[in-house]
Amino acid sequence: MEYPASHFAETSRILVDVAMGRSPADIVIRNGRWVCVQSGEIIPHTDIAVKGQRIAYVGPDASHTIGGDTTVIDAGDRFMTPGLLDGHMHVESGMITVTEFVRAVARRGTTGMFIDPHEIANVFGLDGVRLMVDEAAAQPIHVWVQMPSCVPSAPGLETPGAAIGPDEVAEAMTWDGVIGLGEMMNFPGVFLGDEKMHAEMAETRKAGKVIGGHYASLNLDLPFHGYVAGGPQDDHEGTRLEDAVARVRQGMKAMLRLGSAWFDVASQIRAVTELGLDPRNFILCTDDSHSGTLVHEGHMDRVLRHAIAEGVEPGIAVQMMTVNTAEHFGLSREVGMIAPGRYADIVLTASLAEFSADVVIAMGKVVARDGQLLEELPVFTYPDWATRSVQVGRQLTAADFRLNVIDGDIGANDNAGGRSVTANVIGVIENQAPTRHLRLEVAVENGEIQPDTATAIAKIALVERHRGTGEVQVGLVHGFGFDTSCAVGTTVAHDSHHMIIVGTDEQDMAIAANELARVNGGQIVVRNGQVLGLVELPIAGLMSNERAERVAEKTATVLQGFRDCGCRLNNANMQLSLLALVVIPDLRISDKGLVDVNQFELVPVIA
Repeated sequence: MEYPASHFAETSRILVDVAMGRSPADIVIRNGRWVCVQSGEIIPHTDIAVKGQRIAYVGPDASHTIGGDTTVIDAGDRFMTPGLLDGHMHVESGMITVTEFVRAVARRGTTGMFIDPHEIANVFGLDGVRLMVDEAAAQPIHVWVQMPSCVPSAPGLETPGAAIGPDEVAEAMTWDGVIGLGEMMNFPGVFLGDEKMHAEMAETRKAGKVIGGHYASLNLDLPFHGYVAGGPQDDHEGTRLEDAVARVRQGMKAMLRLGSAWFDVASQIRAVTELGLDPRNFILCTDDSHSGTLVHEGHMDRVLRHAIAEGVEPGIAVQMMTVNTAEHFGLSREVGMIAPGRYADIVLTASLAEFSADVVIAMGKVVARDGQLLEELPVFTYPDWATRSVQVGRQLTAADFRLNVIDGDIGANDNAGGRSVTANVIGVIENQAPTRHLRLEVAVENGEIQPDTATAIAKIALVERHRGTGEVQVGLVHGFGFDTSCAVGTTVAHDSHHMIIVGTDEQDMAIAANELARVNGGQIVVRNGQVLGLVELPIAGLMSNERAERVAEKTATVLQGFRDCGCRLNNANMQLSLLALVVIPDLRISDKGLVDVNQFELVPVIA
């Protein structure tokens, strides 16, 4: 929000009066251990005085700021850390709204989030982004929005529900609360000089804001150097030690993510713990956390505990999710440290290594204590058009999920066991976003390729759901481990968010697809014609407006359904949701067919 100079002059005079003892503070925290991220120290016996939304004084004795109406909090020698910041995340991955996400994480010490509403943008375009910006502005913690950059993420290879270009980016850069450009996922477009991608980055630079990165390739040669030269300033897609090193050496911030299904901190943090690289160039984030993780394990508090367990010195780990993040986004005068003039975003905790938020103060208010949220959250109502986005166009049948083989494709692979073909198959990698491009022998029966539970090969189908065309693309996927007749489905299908159905039985696949259409989106498991698990996500087919705890309960039925079908993958529903993400190697599916992401071209199912 833009304020006149008089606003800051008035605020600064008030803070000075409190610091000098001429006016009382609203809150004084006494006798804490100050985690001073700006200097890298932990300073005992420290007091903090808060006036309004901001910090007025930090020092050994704030007794001169205490008045008759001042609330005094005894820190009892607990650590006082800045509020935790998530430098890159997608609210929609929690399958809950901005408000409900805040409800789930503020009590755990998160006081700031940098959200990229890329998912809802793929369904509703700029109108969807505006919904998220408006809801973010009403929260009791800081929620900054990065304007999605790549909608569609891979032009010509997928069809989203809407499109975003330089004009939309330019408009969004004028909105209060928009902090920069979301992850630049079309990395080939950047190093190949795509006009649209470079125009979006130019609009962001013109606005003086940060360009988010997304370089998902393992190739660190010229394409990587070309991508960095194009302008992205951070990247969270690294999975290896050399990825973190390369990004930092080239002037990017390496964002290391620990989400529900992406475990990329341990391999990359060695750049700090073993190679000794400057930790101020590293940022910790989550990227994607589903509601079950938020409710049962945590958010940035979980990431902090994990980083410390991986050998990061506790004070440095806190830096990586506070001051480092704030400085990267040009917000260190506002957040990211406990210091005068900054927002009073403060967490009291008895331990850094076993971090658990005892008291959370955000924007000068005690918003949570002992894991209980104290602040009343706003009610945000989504319009009807936002809750009716799943348009399949017709009732689907088992025949829609057949994978027919024409005679010309058969013969070369005849063998004693029958006829077969070599197929391009998507290979799931547990706990990682990339997939493998497998080429496997698959059996042909009665002119059709059939799933094979013995070799963990299932069918995957993408159902167009934005325009009601009734089109279905069918391929093969390996790695879910289904050992019975079943189907799983989701309308959370990054990035275009069509409907994905994976199964070993065409009839179950049809039931799953039709039920998801009926409830206007969600995730589902069907076995032998019966629904084992279902979570309804009617907002854009991506989110529920129910509490995170309730969504977690419903999601648990889906995860249990996966297990009942034989799948043992960690967070298998999130692995499912990425199978159409045509900007992360190696092989994906879109509404146009199978996509070889390394070559950025369509390939047939039969090799």
